[in-house]
Amino acid sequence: MWSVPVLLALPDQVGQRYPEDASDIKDMSKFKPHILLSQENTQIRDLQQENRELWVSLEELQDALELIMSKYRKQMLQLMVSKKAVDAEPVLKAHQSHPAEIESQTDRICEMGEVMRKAVQVDDDQFCKIQEKLAQLELENKELRELLSTSSESLQVRKENSMATASQAIK
Repeated sequence: MWSVPVLLALPDQVGQRYPEDASDIKDMSKFKPHILLSQENTQIRDLQQENRELWVSLEELQDALELIMSKYRKQMLQLMVSKKAVDAEPVLKAHQSHPAEIESQTDRICEMGEVMRKAVQVDDDQFCKIQEKLAQLELENKELRELLSTSSESLQVRKENSMATASQAIK
């Protein structure tokens, strides 16, 4: 097994070996830890606020760009329609069919949701039926065990009586 020597430096030796680190440590030791933490917390809060502001700016720019592009597309489409009505027809149909596609997909999603609701209802109904059957079987089992216990007790009493009668007959 390898052994690694551990070198321990005494506080007065730190300054001799690493003078720049020692001066940093001395400078940092002047501050109290809570002051350093509060400064860091303030910096973190400032960075978080700046981050939020940048995200808001980004979203505003994306919205503006989207609006500009939609207006550009609309103007280009109108330009194409004015120049060549025949060539623009497929593009117009595509733009008109897009909302129809979304509506049909929404309808399909609603239908799937309804099917899922019905499946859950059927599962719940079956679960309730199973629970009822289980409770019925447990009750029946309990009653049968009681009957068995009663019959075992009466059989035991009969055996004891017959033994007692047999022992009296022998005497």
